[in-house]
Amino acid sequence: MTKSILDAIKTRRTIYSLNKEMPISDKQIVELTKQAVLHVPSAFNSQSTRLVVLLNADHEKFWNYVLEILKPMVPDDQWGQTEGKVKSFQAGYGTILFLEDPEPVEALRKAFPLYAHHFGDWSDHSNAMHQYALWLALEAEGAGASLQHYNPIIDRKAAEEWNIPVDWKLRAQMVFGGKAAEAGEKQFKPVEGERLFVHGAKE
Repeated sequence: MTKSILDAIKTRRTIYSLNKEMPISDKQIVELTKQAVLHVPSAFNSQSTRLVVLLNADHEKFWNYVLEILKPMVPDDQWGQTEGKVKSFQAGYGTILFLEDPEPVEALRKAFPLYAHHFGDWSDHSNAMHQYALWLALEAEGAGASLQHYNPIIDRKAAEEWNIPVDWKLRAQMVFGGKAAEAGEKQFKPVEGERLFVHGAKE
């Protein structure tokens, strides 16, 4: 990677202006996602997160489907803005679909009834960690990304097109590509005493 993990955390931003000039190959993209699947933790080692990586023509097809589904749902006077936003995602290089397989979660609920009500939340936590890990990995390689949520309207069409089991729940879509422009300046709220509280630290 071109950046340390801490540098990637500091510089990671939501990048909306994307292009198809990826700084790494398809093979490297697949390897990043494979390593995330292998090594991102999950509660009770449930390993319930599923990733579907859409590159090149399949990436563009996904966002065409989003447009087709949205068209009858969006008022005519708002369509231009909606279409432009979706096409900005399509201008990127690829999309990662983040899904959850309910089977291992249900198995844990049965095996550990005392914690049954927690496993849904914990599976979402693990899915979010996959999202963040890959966002950092892409940032570290010089790519830009943004996280989108066109679920559940796109779920069924995506399942049909890419042979995704219908019971898997789509949680998010990460669109990525080359950075056509950097994000604007980020504003930070106060940290110490408002968002961070430390006790017992030694100098």
